[in-house]
Amino acid sequence: MKENRLRSVIHFHFIVFIFGFTSIIGALISWDAVTIVWYRMIFASIILFIFMLFISSGITKINSKRIPSLILAGFLIASHWIAFFKSVKIVGVSPTLAMLSTGAIITAFLEPIFYKRKILIYEIIFGSIAMVGTLVIFRSTPDDFFGMSIALLATILGVFYTLINGKLTKEYSATILNFYEMTIGVVFISIYMFYFGEFNKFIFKFTVNDFLWILILSSVCTAYAITKSISLMKVLNPYSIMLILNMEPIYGIILALVIFGENELMNLNFYLGLALIMIAILSNSIYKSRGSNSGV
Repeated sequence: MKENRLRSVIHFHFIVFIFGFTSIIGALISWDAVTIVWYRMIFASIILFIFMLFISSGITKINSKRIPSLILAGFLIASHWIAFFKSVKIVGVSPTLAMLSTGAIITAFLEPIFYKRKILIYEIIFGSIAMVGTLVIFRSTPDDFFGMSIALLATILGVFYTLINGKLTKEYSATILNFYEMTIGVVFISIYMFYFGEFNKFIFKFTVNDFLWILILSSVCTAYAITKSISLMKVLNPYSIMLILNMEPIYGIILALVIFGENELMNLNFYLGLALIMIAILSNSIYKSRGSNSGV
């Protein structure tokens, strides 16, 4: 059991590394946030459909009682990504990723409501340490308030998405859930774009770079990474998932430094924040591995 959980933790860290790369892709693609997410979900839906049709066991029907939750999950993940990429466009990669650390502490308060259990003090402590660590990495300025607020909204939406999927994964495979949620997200975004007149001539114009980046975003970062992250929810509880997600800013900032150079150069605050986040994540893993929480 412990070995299975350790493999899941390592695998999820790899998934989070891929998630960290999505912010880089968002900065490299020339489209606006809504267009990026629309294409991302369309291509991901197609890839998942082909996979289920020819490799997996086919498309599974969803119990009518679960349809409202599935629709809500599709809406939340679409909204989360739009807010996320919007923030990247406004304030950049590092500030956006820094705000994602608040997910652990938000989950610490919301998960007990969803799963009807008491709030665990150590979750709040470790979540707070991780949040402080990431905030140390990025010291916000008044000019960044709007973009940071959007990033915080993206984080809250992501938390609710994770909590809802934590229940759905008990009944359906990750591939099935991801396919339906991507398709539902496309429907919501299409309605939004049609209503606000965003189906213009520019949305169907591709540059080679944009097309290649959106394919990577849809296949590796979505069809694969999201599906695997959902399946790992069967082993890791939502709080553990959100705590590991605190590494996304670290991975993303490192990638940004490699790709964008001096503009993403890290100072002493980065290493101090990294140390705090690693302490929180390792402490959480050690604490849970000792059997303090049988639900992990």
